[in-house]
Amino acid sequence: MGHGAIRVGVSRDFLDSDGRNVWGDIRLGELDAAGVDWQYLPRATGELLADDVDGLDAVLFAAPAVTERTFAGATRPPLLFARFGVGYDTVDLDACTRNGALVTITPDGARRPVATAALTLLLSVLHNLVAKDRLVREGRWSEKERWMGQGLTGRRIGLLGLGNTAGDLVELLRPFEVEIIAYDPYCPPATAERLGARLTDADTVMAEADAVIVMAALTEETRHLVDARRLALMKPSAVLLNVARGPIVDETALVEALRSGRIRAAGLDVFENEPPAADNPLLAMENVVLSPHSLAWTDEMSAGNGGSAVRAILDIAEGRAPRFVVNRDALDLAAVKERLQALAAHRPASQASS
Repeated sequence: MGHGAIRVGVSRDFLDSDGRNVWGDIRLGELDAAGVDWQYLPRATGELLADDVDGLDAVLFAAPAVTERTFAGATRPPLLFARFGVGYDTVDLDACTRNGALVTITPDGARRPVATAALTLLLSVLHNLVAKDRLVREGRWSEKERWMGQGLTGRRIGLLGLGNTAGDLVELLRPFEVEIIAYDPYCPPATAERLGARLTDADTVMAEADAVIVMAALTEETRHLVDARRLALMKPSAVLLNVARGPIVDETALVEALRSGRIRAAGLDVFENEPPAADNPLLAMENVVLSPHSLAWTDEMSAGNGGSAVRAILDIAEGRAPRFVVNRDALDLAAVKERLQALAAHRPASQASS
């Protein structure tokens, strides 16, 4: 049976200025196949406002923020905000729950692409790939002896965060026979044991690892988790990578650590402010590999994240709770249960409750 009773909006950040989808196959065809009425939202915006989403049942989005203003004055706000990706630091979860909206993420679609991106960045930093590329392009071949790299085999890798994506990275690292140490206060010891990782505190990870990789979610607890004090604990030969969120690392402190030789190098896919300012010192440093928060952006990620978000939408169309709900308290709300039942019956909620 088709799901014509459900209305879905897709944020316009998936489109370029000419209205073309530049994210590849994000599985919107599965909505068509299910008979779902969907369309791109009428305007591009950094924040979803009530006028953008009122009357929709679900919104599939990537970059725009979801805030209290998303609901202010809305007569029928969406039941579901399906985020394309795993981070949700731009989503006001309390506002969503208060207004009977579920928020889902797509860890099943992002975990392997992000883990692969982390490994790519790690090898690029250790092998001085960008600096060596520059030598060739700038005719500085004779300087290659300055840029001896570091091998990965047998090194100690420190992970700040040991969730699903970090677990995938551990599996990708196995052929290199590395030792894994990790800080994650929410990781069950059994999970760490299965992965062969040693759980410890953040200071120990910073002090003992040859490479520290930030893979934690951004929360008030993790903001500036890597600060000047912790950077000072690192080995001078160690490298720092961040493939999570920029504000987890104190960028000013990182610049100083790199300038002073406190650490050897860094690899960043994310920044405290995105995009970074043109005068950001990191942009001029030869011992830093940079990527515009897109290293994991591949056809694999687009299809995986899109498929996961679409499944969440089709779940609510069938009256089911989606799998990866972040604000799970909202599932207990009477209004949420009523709307799920109404969608399953393909009739308006007002009729379902009469």
